[in-house]
Amino acid sequence: MRRIPIALQMFSLRDESEKDFVGTLKKVADMGYDGIEFAGYHGLGAEELKKVLDYLGLKAASSHVPLTTLETELEEIIYYQHIIGSKNIVCPFLPPERRGKEDYYNLIPILNNVGERCFDEGISFSYHNHDFELLELDNGKRPLELIMEETNPKWVQTELDIYWLTKAGENPVEWIERYQNRTPLIHLKDMTTDGEQFFAELGTGGVDIDGVLEQASKSNLEWWVIEQDQSRRTPLESVKISIDYLKTKFSTVS
Repeated sequence: MRRIPIALQMFSLRDESEKDFVGTLKKVADMGYDGIEFAGYHGLGAEELKKVLDYLGLKAASSHVPLTTLETELEEIIYYQHIIGSKNIVCPFLPPERRGKEDYYNLIPILNNVGERCFDEGISFSYHNHDFELLELDNGKRPLELIMEETNPKWVQTELDIYWLTKAGENPVEWIERYQNRTPLIHLKDMTTDGEQFFAELGTGGVDIDGVLEQASKSNLEWWVIEQDQSRRTPLESVKISIDYLKTKFSTVS
């Protein structure tokens, strides 16, 4: 299994980042993370953020950017990525009012347009799933399948979230295999086995983490991305547990 760098999705530490963004990034670096997947920049300009990352020895793995921002401020977002050294932009979420059947069909050209522009700039563009994209539309299609089938694979990739796939009753290993050439990023999460299906630190729940690691390492994967949406511990404790677990998996990998 090849060694793939590990990033943290900073939504995991959103409250800590609001209080002290740079200080929180330092704590992430001290835990041994290789990079950051951003969910906002907390007022830092691109040049300033790049200096912070360089000082801390962190890489910009990717950036989650809301769909409306991608539609209206794409050139600015691309410019920011170039400065901080990020090669990935991700559409992270669809608001409820944009989840109807026609909305998904209307989404296809938007994703293609954003993806083509990113591709032209040497940036990979991915769509990140939750569980609602696995609910069948009235035509029998599932939105995530529709998105992946109808978008240009050259322009639109996927950031598969293994927690949400599992929550929807899907096997994440099968999805990774299905789109193994379109998965530059994987969201690693676990799920409690107590019936609540709550977010769990890696290695403490019931998601097939070993299968995911094995299958995704055969793909075009560039980054593992750990995320803890919510935690029964402090968020900092949770993301530390997860990376420590992942390190044990890679301890013999050069």
